Order: sequence, then structure tokens, then C-alpha cells
Amino acid sequence: MRFFVLIILVINSSALWGQYRFSGEVSRENTGNAIYLSLVEDYRKSSRVYLDQIVQKTKVDSLGHFYFEGNNLNEQNRIYRIHLDGCSDNTGTNHFLGKCNNSKNVLFIANNKDTLKFPTSFEDQSLCTISSTNPNSGLLLEIENLKGQMAYDFVDYPSKTNKKLNLVKWFKNLHSFGRQTNEPLAELYIYDFISDKRNETFRFYLEDLTNNDYYENLSERLTSTYPEAEFTQQYRTEITTDKELASFNRTKSSKWNRTIIALLAVSVLGNVVFFLGRKKKDNTSQLLEKLTLQEQKITNLMLENKTNKEIASELFVSVSTIKTHINNLYKKLGISSREEMVVRFKK
Repeated sequence: MRFFVLIILVINSSALWGQYRFSGEVSRENTGNAIYLSLVEDYRKSSRVYLDQIVQKTKVDSLGHFYFEGNNLNEQNRIYRIHLDGCSDNTGTNHFLGKCNNSKNVLFIANNKDTLKFPTSFEDQSLCTISSTNPNSGLLLEIENLKGQMAYDFVDYPSKTNKKLNLVKWFKNLHSFGRQTNEPLAELYIYDFISDKRNETFRFYLEDLTNNDYYENLSERLTSTYPEAEFTQQYRTEITTDKELASFNRTKSSKWNRTIIALLAVSVLGNVVFFLGRKKKDNTSQLLEKLTLQEQKITNLMLENKTNKEIASELFVSVSTIKTHINNLYKKLGISSREEMVVRFKK
């Protein structure tokens, strides 16, 4: 009879313990502190703790252990967070917004049937390593490691050229890693990073979005694996909007380029006209400087096509005096006729 009771207990143990079991160990100084399990459905809210994400709460026991178990998680993989609250109770809820320096957290991938353990690592570091029945649970930690390597590349040589080369390299590396995981949630986590408007990667992401079919392919993988998930629709909406933004920026840049070219053309033409006019004016001035004031008056009247008699009448001198002046200015200008004068002064 006892044997059968034992068999029944073993068979029903999963029901007693729940279908998932997440356990771990932290330093004993956290004894009695609250620790939370959260569901991160919105990948844009993965960088900090939000109250509306929390699904379960427990406390660290006297040995530094904690446990989460039950059967209320999603049957498919999702991103979860375990958050250790190192703040005192009298701080209110501000520590949930990341204002408490003693808080620790870890992001991981799991589902309702998984068993995960979070043992302390070297130097008693907690929530840094994962042992899981789900091979995808530790992918987000691997991505964090890649992001750290990427940061070092940018710090070593911060020039604009090196930045561009590194962006090409790391976008390729991150996309390649994401595809190899065969887990669209890991790719979403990468996408959240490279497309974050606060990051230096954003401008390059907009350019890459219009030239790289990776993003459309990711949309197809999400639709195939998580067709009903809110984050799938969220992702599709975001890349559609960002493509429009990228197109608008490119069109705007093109319009500005055409405007600048047109303005430069007008400016060049204006300068040419100005310098030609100035050159002509300078030449005329130099010619007139060779003549006396009376000869200059006669020259202007001749250019107006006035006859010798008309010029003599206007200047109140005789016609013979006008002829004398004309002969003198012909010699000074090196010409022999009125026609040559017109050409000389109007070229």
C-alpha cells in the first residue's frame, strides 16, 4: 500500500511542484529581501524593471536560496526577468525604476515547462550564470557579452571611419548570431539594441533597414514561431514606420542636395556676370583715365552717336576745336574712326 502511495506521489509531484521551477542562490546578506519574477512581453521594456511586468514574488531564505514555481507561464518561450530587490522597504516603489544600486536582475528565455537554476559564480556573483533544461535560456547573456565586445571596439579607435567600419562589422555579427540561435526572441533582443533611438547605432540601422532583407526575414520568422504574440505585431509595425522614416530622410536629403546645387549654380553664374561686368567697367575706366576731362565729354557724346556739329554746340566751342580734340583722343586710344571707338569702349 505504501508503495502505491509513493508511486502516486512521484507521478503527481510535477503537479505539486508546478510545471516550471526557477531556483537560485544569492549571497546570504540578501536574506529576507524580496525577489521577483517578471514577464517581458514588450521588448522595448527589457532595459529596466516595470511594476506591470511582475508575475510572482518571493523572498530569499536564510541560506540565500530562492524559488519560483507554478504553472501560470506561457507554453511558448518568452523573455523573463528575475529581479533581486536589495533596497529597504522604506524606499517605496522608486527602486522598481532602477534607482536602487543594490538591485540585481537577469533576463532569460523560458517557458512553462522549464527548470532553471541560477547558481552563484566566481566571487559570489549572483544572477550571472544559468543552468536550464531550455537550451535557449542563456542566449540573452551571450548577447550581452557580444555587446560588451562591440563597445570595446568603438572605444579603442573612436574615429568616424572606424565607427562606420565597426557598425558594418557588428551589425553583420549580431545578425549572424541571431539567425544561428534559431530563436526569434534572441533576435528581437538584438533588434531592440541596434534600433534604439538613444544609441549611436540608430542612424546606421535606418540605412541598413532599407538595404538589408534581414529585417523582413526576421518578421517572417516571428510570424511563423509566434503568430499570436503582441511583440510580433509590434515589430512589424516598427520596421514599417522606420522604413518610412528612412525614406523620408533620404528624400529630404536628396531635395536639400538639389537645392544646394541650384544655389551654387546661381552663385557661380552671378559671380561670372559680376566679374565680367566689373572687368568691362575697369577697362572703360582705364581708357577714360588716359583722356582729359574735355576729351572724356567728347568721347561720351560720340558714343551717343552725336555729330561733330552737335558736340560743338553742346560744349559751346567751334567745330574745328572738336575735330582737334577728336584727333588727339584717337592718337591716345590708338584708333582711327568712330567705329573703332565704339568697339573699344563696349567690348
